[in-house]
Amino acid sequence: MLGSGIFVLPGIAAAKTGSSIWLAYLLAAVCILPAALSKSELATAMPSSGGTYVYIERTFGPIFGTIAGIGLWLSLLLKSSFALVGFGAYLTVLVSIDEGFTKYVALFFLFVILLLNIFGVKKVGKVQIIIVTISLLSLSTILIFGIPNVNQELLEPVFSNGNLGLVSTIAFVYISYAGVTKIAAIAGEIKNPSVNLPRAMMLSLVIMSIIYVSVAFVLVGNIPMNILGKDIKPIYTISNLLGGTYVGYAAALVGVITLVSMANSGVLAASRFPFAMAMDKLLPDFMSKIHSKYLTPVVTIILTCVVMGLVILFLDVEKIAKLASAFMVMMFVSVNASVIILRETATQWYNPPYKSPFYPYIQLFGIITGIALLILLGPLPLGAIALITVLGFLIYLRFGKKTARIGVLRKYGHRPALYLLYKKKRREKLNGKNGVKLNADFLDGEILDDAGVVVPLLGNETSPEMLVEIGAALNNKEKLQVANITEVPNQTFLEAMVDENPRINSLARRFSRLGQSKNIPIDFESLVTHNISDTIYELSDQTHCDWLVFGWNGRARTGILIHNPIGWLMTHINSNFALFKDKGVRHIGKVLIALRPGRNDKKVIEVADRICQFYGANFSLLRVVNEDISETELSNLETTSKELLSNTKSKAELLVMKSNDSIETIAITSASYDLLILGAPQKDSWTSVLFGTGKDRFTENAACSVLRLTIRNN
Repeated sequence: MLGSGIFVLPGIAAAKTGSSIWLAYLLAAVCILPAALSKSELATAMPSSGGTYVYIERTFGPIFGTIAGIGLWLSLLLKSSFALVGFGAYLTVLVSIDEGFTKYVALFFLFVILLLNIFGVKKVGKVQIIIVTISLLSLSTILIFGIPNVNQELLEPVFSNGNLGLVSTIAFVYISYAGVTKIAAIAGEIKNPSVNLPRAMMLSLVIMSIIYVSVAFVLVGNIPMNILGKDIKPIYTISNLLGGTYVGYAAALVGVITLVSMANSGVLAASRFPFAMAMDKLLPDFMSKIHSKYLTPVVTIILTCVVMGLVILFLDVEKIAKLASAFMVMMFVSVNASVIILRETATQWYNPPYKSPFYPYIQLFGIITGIALLILLGPLPLGAIALITVLGFLIYLRFGKKTARIGVLRKYGHRPALYLLYKKKRREKLNGKNGVKLNADFLDGEILDDAGVVVPLLGNETSPEMLVEIGAALNNKEKLQVANITEVPNQTFLEAMVDENPRINSLARRFSRLGQSKNIPIDFESLVTHNISDTIYELSDQTHCDWLVFGWNGRARTGILIHNPIGWLMTHINSNFALFKDKGVRHIGKVLIALRPGRNDKKVIEVADRICQFYGANFSLLRVVNEDISETELSNLETTSKELLSNTKSKAELLVMKSNDSIETIAITSASYDLLILGAPQKDSWTSVLFGTGKDRFTENAACSVLRLTIRNN
């Protein structure tokens, strides 16, 4: 983080907003905070994945991964180019060089950095620690002597270009904080990452925010704006002003070593992005070649340095900073969106030990502010982002189209009806006109083709045995299929995950004992997949089952953008659904049936009766009516309800309660029962279609376990 953001940028930024530059740095840190929290979460979920590129690629898929990889590469090399331009300016203080030749001096040192990276010079990292320490001590000294000398007159005007000038400056200095999330790239090497990773990011963000804000305040309070606004070596200028010539020379030396060190680490990091993309088959294979002796990615290092050289020669300082900030803003917006997508889709493999607080508001804040900052950066950065998007798409079409990987958003993203029809036709094409089953290569195990009930276990069930018992109670056929499904990222080979583990062995033993004690014919298999939804779809299709029985958290989102697998399956599979919310009840003797308002579902009563027979339980049919219901309507309801109960084999009774709050009434009544059975809602409202149904309030408020039934008409 420490480099061009404070050694080069403050003067140019101050010219845009006045003495409020310190406020711009502070607000930029606030805008960065969501990305730091989101990246902490992503890194603990994927601790060995290697950083932002892979997070975005896993979430959005290889197309956007290609675009993101190029964007990250450009943002780092632009920031490093910016550092080298500043390095040249500081070097002119120490060496007699005409300012017109500073770019060529920067190119010479870029060549030196190129050689350092190719030959893999070691111990550079240890030198960096020393350099950063010297830089921090130097900046601290400036603060100690600079704050008492602040001239109040120089602090006017506070906003030289109004509020818009301040906001556009926030976007301009955004790149200064880019390094705060870089630690995530080595999350796999950190001890206790769920604690130390977010702590490291937050501490570094706070420390650097204090330094940036304080130094910026000292600069505008000591240097006249007509001088500072054109200065790209402000740390030298303030040091020379406060301490004299020799102190200025010392500050220039610190600036030189800090900026060249930053440029070196930037090349080191930036060159790894095209290398990683080439390894993922998203760029030509020759870019993945490494030096036979020094084991460094020679091609991508040279490519990175060549592009940096062109940037130094043909772009001015302000354009470089704007472009670097724009690409970084775009990446951080994507990082925040990744957390929302991964959480909302309930992707099974996404289980971060650390979770960002204030979700999803902090992520939405990061996305909204990021988009606003992109707009305020002006047409050049927006045009560059559009160009990179097109370039990334073309590169994907040329090199990455054959990749088998897909992102989480494509797996679980809600599509318009036309796409769903396309997907259905695609399945029909795969299955063949004669109804031949799809060869589901992603399934590991022998699956029954005549099971009446399939119970998919996704790893978050409170009691798998209870779920299987519910499945057995619903089963009209002889056999019951239990499938433990493990979803792994698309980048992980399934073959590496098929070995049995202790949990699988434990489940197999427990189901064997359950089958013997309850006389239930259970077939248990362990499956590994890249896509839970498609796997369960094929399970349903292959077994010709009547019921799918899931453990449930009370949420089945059907939003227009993204949803969890349960929400997708409920709208795409022809099997009946039973969603079981386990609240710890282990002995079912009393069952409460609560039909949704306006429903007279005979099939729900029949299924409930079957469950009660399995457990030897009795049940009550609860009808909650409005308090102002007429006697005629009440009498008709009682008659209709009793007709529903007339053919049941289990002991049944009718409960009619007057209340204008059906949720509270059902919750209070459920305390006297072991299982609450609900029918599915009639229809989704427009708001639920757009934004998702969220939690089922009947289920959330019930005092006993809940079984929600969705019965297909066919």
